[in-house]
Amino acid sequence: MGLKSYRPLTPTLRYKQLNDKKELTADKPYKPLTVGIKRGSGRSTLGEITSRRRGGGHKKSYRIIDFKRNRAGISCTVETIEYDPNRSARIALVKYVDGKRQYIIAPLDIKVGDVLNSGVGAEYRIGNALPLKDIPLNTFIHNIEVKPGKGAQIARSAGANAELVAKDGKLCQVRLPSGEIRRIPEDCLATVGQVSNIDHMNEVSGSAGRSRWLGIRPSVRGVAMNPVDHPLGGGEGRTSGGRHPCSPWGKNCKGKKTRNNKRTDHYIVRHRQKRA
Repeated sequence: MGLKSYRPLTPTLRYKQLNDKKELTADKPYKPLTVGIKRGSGRSTLGEITSRRRGGGHKKSYRIIDFKRNRAGISCTVETIEYDPNRSARIALVKYVDGKRQYIIAPLDIKVGDVLNSGVGAEYRIGNALPLKDIPLNTFIHNIEVKPGKGAQIARSAGANAELVAKDGKLCQVRLPSGEIRRIPEDCLATVGQVSNIDHMNEVSGSAGRSRWLGIRPSVRGVAMNPVDHPLGGGEGRTSGGRHPCSPWGKNCKGKKTRNNKRTDHYIVRHRQKRA
């Protein structure tokens, strides 16, 4: 696993830096675990654009990932490490002793042939999914459940990991990748280790075309527009806007806190803004 650079034969290749993908062992997905997926292009169920600058991109199929790891006591063997176009992390195809296959998020340093387990009594080893109460303190974990049996919701992207910092009765304190420390029930499953593809954040696309293949459309600065199109537009010569950064509809877009979930605030021990 690492990054590869290119000879600067063109301006595009001069700064291009992509993953070498040497850890991958399969070119095509396991077809029974794939389904078709429709491109939403950043639109809601009503057809309204809710996330701008999305659209196009290469056609892709969705890999069905087992986020629950609820086959306790049944061991499985890693068959392949694969690329998933729907997420930044690598995925692993595992085969259970009863013949069933599942996709899981591939942990860092996992290899083909490794034997994995999950549930109460599973061995403390990278790739195994255990309840938080069975994991030692100061362990790096990922794929963390918030409710027992619901499936992993926290620390699933490339290179992500959280840290188990304390155990307090029926709740465990976990330091999330954002820096927030949160209480999570001790019966929730978490996978030992860090998510694979840690060099994802260091990739340099190098070309606008590759961004379009990934479904990312161009982003135009507000100060480059006309006043009729954006509050920051217009002015003689080049200007920096002259007002607080905002959306095309005049709403301030930096610094405003967006969290509004008082129902679960009591689970937060320390906010990511480092306030008590």
